[in-house]
Amino acid sequence: MKKVLVATEKPFAPAAVQGIREVLDKAGYELVLLEKHTSPEEWKQAAADVDAMIIRSDKATADIIGAASRLKIIVRAGAGYDNIDLDACTDKGVVAMNTPGQNSNAVAELAFGMMLYHVRKGFDGTSGSELRGKKLGIHAYGNVGKYVAEIARGFGMDLYAFDPFVDNAVIEQDGIKPLETEQELYKICDFVSLHIPSNEKTKKSIGYDLLSVMPAKGTLVNTARKEVIDEAGLLKIMNERDDLNYLSDVAPDCREEIEGKYPGRFVFTAKKMGAQTAEANINAGIAAATQIVNFLEKGDNSFQVNK
Repeated sequence: MKKVLVATEKPFAPAAVQGIREVLDKAGYELVLLEKHTSPEEWKQAAADVDAMIIRSDKATADIIGAASRLKIIVRAGAGYDNIDLDACTDKGVVAMNTPGQNSNAVAELAFGMMLYHVRKGFDGTSGSELRGKKLGIHAYGNVGKYVAEIARGFGMDLYAFDPFVDNAVIEQDGIKPLETEQELYKICDFVSLHIPSNEKTKKSIGYDLLSVMPAKGTLVNTARKEVIDEAGLLKIMNERDDLNYLSDVAPDCREEIEGKYPGRFVFTAKKMGAQTAEANINAGIAAATQIVNFLEKGDNSFQVNK
């Protein structure tokens, strides 16, 4: 019997675990649960004889991958997969996957929740502003970006997008104006919603040069990864311009400085919350289990992220 380990420091919702169990039971697989794990040794011991693993934000290091002698596939229940050592997976012949699209609506709704909270001044009883008629730039037009655009149309915002990996015709058919450069997007838009992945090319790529060209009261909304922000550049431009704002669902390392110096110009959630909905939790967990079964039974590697 094939064994699938669900290793989650932050456990799935009970309904998600039940959905995962049903998928694996139907395939004749055994489910092994390791919830709220506290040490790499505990994880390595649980992974020693499993064929597959499902994780969330847990760090699947080379050490963890190496300890799982039977491992054939690991799936990150979510879109981002920078917490998996892809080289270690490739070296060991392990397929690494993510579950793109399963958390997208939750992330998009959070982006708008933060924007509304910001423009209405935290609902503190004072006069704020509206989103209607404002220009919204979508930086990376993937699954989340499409949901952001869908919501923004309901708010009556003017929509722009930049994504060198998506054909302009695809963007245009959704009623959005494609732009040719990042600089154009940041220069034109009142709000920029950031959805780029974190990799060697994008880390610290959003900083002073882009933020300095934003219009008056420009606002960057980051529901991607904090690593894509050049925090030194962010601090520099926030110091130079008292009208720029930064909203993020994961607080930057310079959080204390921003909170101390720039009240009213930021929104930070308590922790990364883009996928923190019951629906996203269930969808991603079930998708991960389904992808494992499809790979082990049919060789389906549709969502593989390593080579």
